[in-house]
Amino acid sequence: MSAAFDFNHHSHKRFNPLTNSWVLCSPHRTQRPWQGSEESNNADQRPTYDPSCYLCPRNSRANGGFQNPDYKNTFVFENDFPAVQQNQPGLVASSEASNSLLQVESVRGQCHVVCFSPAHDKTLADMSEPEILPVIEAWIDTYNSLKSKPFINHVQIFENKGAAMGCSNPHPHGQVWSTEDIPQETADELRNMKAYEEKHKSCMLCDYVKTETDADQKAKLKSSQEVEGGAAESGAAGATTTPDGSRIVCENASFMCVVPFWATWPFETLVLSKTHLARLSDMNDTQKQDLANILRRITCRYDNLFRCSFPYSMGIHQAPTDGNSENEALSHLHLHFYPPLLRSATVKKFLVGFELLGQAQRDLTPEQAAKRLSDLSEGHYKSA
Repeated sequence: MSAAFDFNHHSHKRFNPLTNSWVLCSPHRTQRPWQGSEESNNADQRPTYDPSCYLCPRNSRANGGFQNPDYKNTFVFENDFPAVQQNQPGLVASSEASNSLLQVESVRGQCHVVCFSPAHDKTLADMSEPEILPVIEAWIDTYNSLKSKPFINHVQIFENKGAAMGCSNPHPHGQVWSTEDIPQETADELRNMKAYEEKHKSCMLCDYVKTETDADQKAKLKSSQEVEGGAAESGAAGATTTPDGSRIVCENASFMCVVPFWATWPFETLVLSKTHLARLSDMNDTQKQDLANILRRITCRYDNLFRCSFPYSMGIHQAPTDGNSENEALSHLHLHFYPPLLRSATVKKFLVGFELLGQAQRDLTPEQAAKRLSDLSEGHYKSA
């Protein structure tokens, strides 16, 4: 047994304050052999236009009842196969008093599709910042439009990229699901941010931005001291109660992208507004440009990691549209990226076994994952 605890080699758990849960970190498992399932890694060589694609300009959509316009940039339309519907029969909700184990409520809403561009072969990683800006504007316009509907209390914007994430059409696009209730993940975050604010008299994510900035500066100082005085002796991790190292992947004046301290997925990232913004529509023009910049940079780094079109689920968390002033004050604009790939373009992480039945778990430490991502080029590998 080593003399001191080393976060890079010894198992430990990390607390996620957003979800009020713990994540088991097992860094020593990165050396285990892999003989499990592997994803296909077919070369992603798609045409700019696909006549059989129901999202490309001028083509008929999947239900055959509509034809797409000859759109030139971002195109938004109501989903032809929505998960929630605006018009449906009413339902008298079952009460907890009648049976607390069998409760049900009706959920109304609307679903939209956001085609990022007319190009069938251009993901966010392939797009320039001026090309990403219309996507951001479409997100804002759609949120504002749905916010005006009295029965819509929450708007969830997201993207599932790649077949590994269940994407049903390869044309780069995202979705917007709006509902009359606040879904579980957002409700949990708001509840935990409220508890944090009541205890610390400050915003959780504002404090987290400062925490990651401080950790980055500390890591840079330590690195410069090691260069000047020689490499520090390995195993000194026992001198600290939290892991050393920067978790920042990239940043600009308005946004920071980090591998969160509590990340579950191997290369999970969190994009945070450096100032307290409740929603996308609170951004000024400079902040919109900076968000386009950070989206291009992180998605490009993802593709460069395993030299593939990197799959992920990305979602934007912002203020609900329920008119609740407390939720408004608590909300801090942030984006989650949840990518499944683990070791290569063909090996992905599975949430099974202990992770389903006990607790979330990861092998690679967040600091190691951030180092790998931050070392990558922001010029796309296909353009090299």
